[in-house]
Amino acid sequence: MQPQHYKNHRRFVPGYHYLLSIIIVSCVIISTTRLVTSLLDAEQSNVDAIFNFFVSVALVGLFWFGRVFALRAQDRAIRAEENFRHYLLTGKPLPAGLRMGQIVALRFAADAEMPALAQKAVAEKLKGDAIKQLIINWRTDYYRV
Repeated sequence: MQPQHYKNHRRFVPGYHYLLSIIIVSCVIISTTRLVTSLLDAEQSNVDAIFNFFVSVALVGLFWFGRVFALRAQDRAIRAEENFRHYLLTGKPLPAGLRMGQIVALRFAADAEMPALAQKAVAEKLKGDAIKQLIINWRTDYYRV
């Protein structure tokens, strides 16, 4: 793998982020269209169209919540890891004012600059992206999706 830095640290899984999302959006559009046409045609049965619409809505929920739940679990692990790393480096836990997005961004900072960046993030209320741009020595993380 090439060295990680600000411009290439984001990770996209094409099968999930592009292909699956296009398929699910197509299912929602098709099922909605079929539902509307079946509701407008009094002679046609609506049961299949209603069922297909609810299945497509359920797919959207699975797609969304599956991703959100996985990221929240990773965020909890990152918070614990970075709190422990900060404690090892400074003898103190992470500053209380740090938000989760800031902590996630700090995981990319090398040990030498992480404590100072944490203080700066709290003092200046920096967003995660701004913290990442301030990192000079990038600490790679290939495991987060």
